[in-house]
Amino acid sequence: MQAPPVAESRQHAKKGILERLDAGEIVIGDGGFVIALEKRGYVKAGPWTPEAAVEYPEAVRQLHREFLRAGSNVLQTFSFYASEDKLENRGNYVAEKISSQSVNEAACDIAKEVAKEGDALVAGGVSQTPSYLSGKDEVGVKAIFQKQLEVFVKKNVDFLIAEYFEHVEEAVWAVETLKVSGKPVAATMCIGPEGDLHGVPPGECAVQLVKAGASIIGVNCHFDPETCLRTVELMKKGLESAKLKAHLISQPLAYHTPDCGKQGFIDLPEFPFALEPRIVTRWDVQKYAREAYNLGIRYIGGCCGFEPYHIRAIAEELATERGFLPLASEKHGSWGSGLSMHTKPWVRARARKEYWENLLPASGRPYCPSMSKPDGWGVTKGTAELMQQKEATTEQQLKELFKKQKFKSNIVA
Repeated sequence: MQAPPVAESRQHAKKGILERLDAGEIVIGDGGFVIALEKRGYVKAGPWTPEAAVEYPEAVRQLHREFLRAGSNVLQTFSFYASEDKLENRGNYVAEKISSQSVNEAACDIAKEVAKEGDALVAGGVSQTPSYLSGKDEVGVKAIFQKQLEVFVKKNVDFLIAEYFEHVEEAVWAVETLKVSGKPVAATMCIGPEGDLHGVPPGECAVQLVKAGASIIGVNCHFDPETCLRTVELMKKGLESAKLKAHLISQPLAYHTPDCGKQGFIDLPEFPFALEPRIVTRWDVQKYAREAYNLGIRYIGGCCGFEPYHIRAIAEELATERGFLPLASEKHGSWGSGLSMHTKPWVRARARKEYWENLLPASGRPYCPSMSKPDGWGVTKGTAELMQQKEATTEQQLKELFKKQKFKSNIVA
């Protein structure tokens, strides 16, 4: 069968997100920014705040450009954790010189600039807030979202995403705030099959998000592709039972997390600096893309750990359905076909789908366990440990945390 043409030869007018999804088109999201840019030296681990949009715009611009070339139809503004309270609370070393407004404006400008280079939409994104975790009321939390929304409306992004919410209550507040703009709203929660951190099941989360005004619902971050698809399936069933309709989105981690608890990969002892042994391969991603498509998900992307080559794997797996390959496939070829030009015959023999599809890759780490024991503190909104503060954790607070950690370990043992 003849391979689809690369995207360079495909020209069509820019359509909105709902217009594309309503027509049954596949929309490919982008990947993870904070972890990718932390690895490259532009984001500080811990706060994970996006001041790089102001401090190092070229780094952000280049990552957008690589995701676009790999096949992304959507470029999310680098505004994750760019709320005013987050920059003050966990990025307080930044807030004194860089405002939330300047970060959000720069993030919009960069994404819009790169989006013009291809057929991509720009999505303005908000995420969970320290204010909610500290017990602030609905009015106060919505005011935080409103300030980001004002920038997105001013910059005229194509649609909005409320992403990375552990509690459906806060996610609903975000959707209700964003919906006032009149722009389409997508909502993704960082939950697994057990539901949100207050025990609300995925199906009920989906119902609440749609009733709040979200046109696209699903999950992002915290869990691997397999777990995320199970969660989206539960959301889909919840909507069907309630006789509600919405488009589905999945943007998982690029890490294997079968041993994760309710909190996801943050509880893994490897988070965030030793996650590399868990990275999914491009072939894992091709399998994920196919399973997501078969489940009825048409907005398929990735979150933390997803690099451009992972996004390219989605685009290549679904090239027949989309009718074209991404520009990044020009030097690649599906299923390693370029290996047919390798000098070694045993490597040339790997230039086929069957080889890579059935490979069980080794870790090369003979003394490492296959899984970890998550910390599993079980804290959520309203717990003393989650009361937010501007100052860095003190030595005394660390001692108290270590003491509680040892106590919890003894209980489990």
